[in-house]
Amino acid sequence: MYLDWLSAPVFPAPRASDEMIDFPGRWCGEFPMNRTPWSAGIRYRENRTGRTGHEHFPGLVVSCRGATNAQGYAYGFHCGWSGGHRMVAGEMPDGRRQIQFGHATRPENELATCFETARLHSVFSNDGINGCAVAFQRHLRDRIVHFSNPARPRPVHFNCCEAVYFDHNLPELKEVATRAAGLGAERFVLDDGWFGSRDDDSRALSAWEVNPRKHPDGLAPLVRHVRALGMEFGIWLEPEMINPNSNIFRSHPDWTLGGEDQILGRQQMVLNMALPVVRDFLFDRISSVLSDYEIEYIKWDHNRVLPMPDAAQTRSSYALIDRLREAYPDVEIESCASGGGRIDFGILGRTHRVWLSDSNDAVERLTMQHNAAIFLPMAVTGSHVGPRTCHTSGRTIDIRFRAWVAAQRHMGFELDPREMTREETRVLGKVIRWWKENRDWMRSADILRLDSSDRAVIAGQQLEQGGGQFVVFAGKTEASAQITPRPLRLTRLSAGRNYRIELVNHEDAPALSRGDQAIKSGPLTLSGAYLMSHGLTLPWSFPETMCVVKRTLV
Repeated sequence: MYLDWLSAPVFPAPRASDEMIDFPGRWCGEFPMNRTPWSAGIRYRENRTGRTGHEHFPGLVVSCRGATNAQGYAYGFHCGWSGGHRMVAGEMPDGRRQIQFGHATRPENELATCFETARLHSVFSNDGINGCAVAFQRHLRDRIVHFSNPARPRPVHFNCCEAVYFDHNLPELKEVATRAAGLGAERFVLDDGWFGSRDDDSRALSAWEVNPRKHPDGLAPLVRHVRALGMEFGIWLEPEMINPNSNIFRSHPDWTLGGEDQILGRQQMVLNMALPVVRDFLFDRISSVLSDYEIEYIKWDHNRVLPMPDAAQTRSSYALIDRLREAYPDVEIESCASGGGRIDFGILGRTHRVWLSDSNDAVERLTMQHNAAIFLPMAVTGSHVGPRTCHTSGRTIDIRFRAWVAAQRHMGFELDPREMTREETRVLGKVIRWWKENRDWMRSADILRLDSSDRAVIAGQQLEQGGGQFVVFAGKTEASAQITPRPLRLTRLSAGRNYRIELVNHEDAPALSRGDQAIKSGPLTLSGAYLMSHGLTLPWSFPETMCVVKRTLV
């Protein structure tokens, strides 16, 4: 039989809920929150792009009346599948409500007698949306992602893409790597442009052989240089894709998925991963690169959508990654798909990190990270300090804000270090050192979204399991509507305990003409009851600045 659609378990939805929250989006605009009131009929969303998609993150939060980030009842759902999904949230004529998730319609193109959906992850919280977030974060980090060495610190990550793009030459790459290491980088990733005749994004995908013109001696000289600087070496691949302008396509046009007259996406087509010969070819080519050089990291990209939903394509891509993981268990893999186009618990069962968005704009990133934390922990969420003027938004942002936004997650930087001023170098180095000092406990900390009374402030609290340490990041995206700062209430502290807190980046706080605040000049000791009920009044600040407050254990 052919399968039209199969739902994972059907869940009853609470009738005490006024709205449901899902996550539409776009390229460079992932994880916005969309709130839809319940009404008779259905809320129907379907992703038929063949991958998770920027536009259709497979998640849903149903909050009950009065729920906030920190209190009330909430239900969370996530479909752990990378091949496109269908969500139906409906209210029947008698008032009952149901929620269903499954694969996209008609993803199975072959006759079969047995079909199985992906896992639907669901959670109930009596502690607001944060209860859902903590459950999803811990489940993903501790039970789904398989780190080869979980105790190993997450390395500071440098990607050379926005420093050189396709213009690869050894002296320049060595200089960039040297400067990155001087700033504190512990991993260097060679991005697109190292293979075949790849001088732009219109050619050579699927070659996966070193470009002899750019790298006449192979990658060995660069790898040796990077490792001598004390950094790991990583590399960019896009295995599931092929350019028509490539030798592989000219030799094997039958390896592609979809019709010959299909519209190209990013001047590329999709390899039919369900063909064993294709998977074997890719495994051999990738294995050759991983065996020839000391490579410890793959940035695995997926830059165009599929011609149609195809469950066999997703299962076969999973199989190739699983095969490579078995052969190279110490190689870490990042899931990137034009940024955040393939983020889900299915792909994260076989990868270790996600690239949340191609946007390095810190203002945009702040909101993305805040919302993505409902599902993703710090350990897997890549966040990079971008260039002074963002390459995707054109916005010019101070280094302090860029650095502290990146320091909230798995920190890295993706800029040209040769263009940095002395002050930018000093600030970034200082924030990286702070991140290294705190990354071990932050890796397993719970990320809690705070309920800000000021819509200009987006704030999160990272709380060590057991409550020993915490840090609050409060970023301002625009000017506040009121003159004086409004208190920010913290969460999940012990009411009867006293907490010694300090403003980590007190040097960034602007001077005031009249009066001042005690937290700018030294540590404060406040009770958990005070911090949770009244809240912490942060210094007055300009837009695009960050306040970082940490509990000190001294």
